[in-house]
Amino acid sequence: MKKLSARLWLTLILIGLVGQFAWTIENMYFNVFLYNTISTDPGYISAMVGWSAAAATLTTLLMGALSDRVGKRKLFICGGYLLWGVSTAAFGFVTVENAAKLFPAHAVAAAAMMVVVLDCVMTFFGSTANDAAFNAYITDAVSEADRGKTESVLAILPLISMLVIFGAFDGMTQRGEWRKFFAIFGGLVTLTGLVGCFLIEEPKLQPRKEPYLRNLVYGLRPSVVRAHPALYLALAAFCVFSVAVQTFFPYLIIYIQNYLKIEGYAIVLGVVLIVASAVSVLFGRVIDRVGPLRFTLPAALVMFAGLIGMFFARGMLTVILACCVMMSGYMLVTAALSGEIRDRTPEGKAGHFQGIRMIFGVLLPMILGPALGAAVIRNSDSTYVELGVVKTVPTPGIFLAAAVVLLLLVPFVLALRKQEGTSCQS
Repeated sequence: MKKLSARLWLTLILIGLVGQFAWTIENMYFNVFLYNTISTDPGYISAMVGWSAAAATLTTLLMGALSDRVGKRKLFICGGYLLWGVSTAAFGFVTVENAAKLFPAHAVAAAAMMVVVLDCVMTFFGSTANDAAFNAYITDAVSEADRGKTESVLAILPLISMLVIFGAFDGMTQRGEWRKFFAIFGGLVTLTGLVGCFLIEEPKLQPRKEPYLRNLVYGLRPSVVRAHPALYLALAAFCVFSVAVQTFFPYLIIYIQNYLKIEGYAIVLGVVLIVASAVSVLFGRVIDRVGPLRFTLPAALVMFAGLIGMFFARGMLTVILACCVMMSGYMLVTAALSGEIRDRTPEGKAGHFQGIRMIFGVLLPMILGPALGAAVIRNSDSTYVELGVVKTVPTPGIFLAAAVVLLLLVPFVLALRKQEGTSCQS
């Protein structure tokens, strides 16, 4: 294992942060783009999130195993980033007007489907580069003793990404300058792919000689599950946690804008992200010291308190306070469970398990969570009229639903602790 050299830190932070720029746009702004320019039907958002999750999972499963077989990470990271950027920039050309040229009778539905399809294409390149290759690279390059510290830094990158975008570029989206917005970040991702060709040090991996299809289904074999019960319990715990997050997260900006009517939502999110990032970094060493598993439930309790707070919060100040607690807990649970999963991943099999991680951490949560959130929104009957059009708006119930799901994390963590105790005795 390599030490955490300055070059390695630069690689992790640069590649990780720019990747998070793209994922922030995909996870939060595609939803807003679809809602504001094409349709307010939450079903389209749910479908987009679900299909992109399926694409991400399948891609990571295929490309993670392929990167193990080839014994190369750099090729997949850099090549993926180049095309990831191009596909991100392409979203600026999807409009109802352009869709009407091809499907005049169903322009809105066609434009929505174009967004869904292009999201899947963008996700293919992003998951190849980031979810499959870069995540495997982190496991290869960082020792177990440094995982808590590393994961706490990596965990704040999504928040830094959101802070930068909300603070410096959100005005573009509010003014409807979507083409310029997507072009800037698409170009940045592509440029990072070029820089990565010179920056990334290829880990010394031996190409796998096993048949590719055998590697592909490695993590799905019952014998592998039986051999690594703690790993799969950790993955199941992460799945439950991620379902809770995805119940509210795709609708967060829309909720603050359209239900709470807080025009300065960028200020709210900026303060929240700074606080949550600071908390995550401060507690990184604590995770290493006490162990990620012991840290998980206290962190989840913090997030639970924040979700309940968001259910009741209405004014800007109370929303900031509740959201700070919620997002701090979210980041701490993410760091703890991610570290636990990496610790449990068999050496030399990092690529094999990236697809399995995506099934538990992305596919199932991003299908179940947004669908649950959409069901809560529809049943609330909360709407508003704009230019004679009735529009559906998210309600506080999404946070209460997320809190209920989060409670299901407890038995999985307790089972994991029991499994860990059994292993120690053995």
